[in-house]
Amino acid sequence: MTNKLTLLHPRYWGTWLALGTLRAITPLPYPVLAWLGRRIGDVAVRLPLSFVRIARRNLELCFPDLSPAERERLLKEHFRSVGVGLFETAICWWGSYARIHRLTRLEGEEHLDAALARGRGAILLSAHFTTLEMGAAAICTRRPTNIMYRPTRNAVLERFLMRNRSRRTRRAIPRDDIRTLVSALKENEHVWYAPDQSYRKKGAQMVPFFGIPAATNTATSRLARMTGAAVLPYFPERLACGRYVVRILPALENFPSDDPAADALRFNELIEAHIRRVPEQYLWIHRRFKGLTEDYPDYYRRAAAARQPQ
Repeated sequence: MTNKLTLLHPRYWGTWLALGTLRAITPLPYPVLAWLGRRIGDVAVRLPLSFVRIARRNLELCFPDLSPAERERLLKEHFRSVGVGLFETAICWWGSYARIHRLTRLEGEEHLDAALARGRGAILLSAHFTTLEMGAAAICTRRPTNIMYRPTRNAVLERFLMRNRSRRTRRAIPRDDIRTLVSALKENEHVWYAPDQSYRKKGAQMVPFFGIPAATNTATSRLARMTGAAVLPYFPERLACGRYVVRILPALENFPSDDPAADALRFNELIEAHIRRVPEQYLWIHRRFKGLTEDYPDYYRRAAAARQPQ
């Protein structure tokens, strides 16, 4: 447990300031917040940030058929989407349930009802889009929902996130707390789960993502086999009109198979299909293409070295 006085350490003052600023402007109309988010993205993409280099490299790897100019336009749209996502997060943290309901439409609840009718729980399998917080809030404010999340090292932010997520969810389950996750499924509850980012712990395998082998978490298959839970893809999308649609797709058939890597590839292909609908809305700032061994290409070091001044 973090000592409360520790949270006042100067290294956290920037976090407190950022949280206070977000809290203060959250009541502004959504169009104003979205405009501010896009302007923040316009500035961020021009800065010498590692996030910008990572996103640019990911787009090079995943969209080799686009021209450099087309990828740069996509990069700019992506950072605008990241900026809007910042204020979406503020709405989800401090906005009312009514405001979130006005902004979101949840489709496919009948698929979740059918899965839960089997009595073995359901995994809402999602991915890290810039609309992640709004996507999770769409169901958390309508149904008691468990979410699995990765804790952050920032003590102030982690304390804040835990209190907020505990208020919005049935359970906020840390990523490594598999026992609580399994218990929720065995109690016929549903769990929001996004295992699409680079994963290099026990059980990781190299699985293609956009045709490139990437360190991937294959635990979804094991969880489904262990509990009998249905697995339903869950994808959010920000619409041009400033609203959001979140789709619960039908439960995956013949899942899990005897090959966890094949199951992970199957989900990766579903993610890819959704990304191609809204490529700017995927979280490209993550180092997705890291390997499990030292002989795997270091895509990001090579990209950084290529851009250093001679």
